[in-house]
Amino acid sequence: MAYTKTKRPYKKEYQQQKARGEHKNRMERQRARRTLDKNGVKRTGKDVSHKKALSKGGSNRDGYRLESPSKNRSRNYKKKKKKT
Repeated sequence: MAYTKTKRPYKKEYQQQKARGEHKNRMERQRARRTLDKNGVKRTGKDVSHKKALSKGGSNRDGYRLESPSKNRSRNYKKKKKKT
């Protein structure tokens, strides 16, 4: 929603992000990207994908890799149904 008549409440949005746990995950993603940059890995046009999704409780310790954006973003991390 666009704020046209009032100023955007950045402080409130930041507090809400922290309460939802988004801040921690964003920092994990940022640390992974910075580590790859520090090691001289060319990540142009690629996404850093975590082997265990951050939304499922993963972290950088579980591992991460470079992947194409379409492959990384198309994954939905849901269990596959078994055929009977």
